[in-house]
Amino acid sequence: MRLAVGSDERATVAEEVAGLLSQRGIHVELHGALKPGDATQWAGVALRVAQQVADGHCDQGLLFCWTGTGVSIAANKVPGVRAALCIDAETARGARRYNDANVLCLSLRLTSQAMAHEILDAWFGTTEVDEEERESIELVIQADRQPADRHRLDRLPEAARAEREREANAGQRA
Repeated sequence: MRLAVGSDERATVAEEVAGLLSQRGIHVELHGALKPGDATQWAGVALRVAQQVADGHCDQGLLFCWTGTGVSIAANKVPGVRAALCIDAETARGARRYNDANVLCLSLRLTSQAMAHEILDAWFGTTEVDEEERESIELVIQADRQPADRHRLDRLPEAARAEREREANAGQRA
């Protein structure tokens, strides 16, 4: 597995996690403050990591910033990326199982080394997506492929079904 890992700060937890992943046999590609000489602006780091995942150069991504929010927002701007800010193992497990998330975002402020281990175990230990969630995940994938002005609620399957039902009911009344 190839994993793009980036952080806007050279923080102990980010460095230790990158080292731990390498020890687990994961090929780690470093970005931002984890890579000497690389730009460290959180948005730029997040966009570079997300693009590595979207382009297929890396299987997944891992991002750090002070809150984790900024990198998750930026990464989710890249089509094909489903970034999830996770503060515990159960959230990480759910992000993989129910959302097929491919970029894990962590808060440098909140994530202890012990919690990082738990989150990573849950993230990488969850390899199957819940089949009941496939339709929702596919909607997100389709939204990535559409121009921004076409992201309208009336295009969602639920709205289309409701419209067909209204039309059918109106026809029965006529």
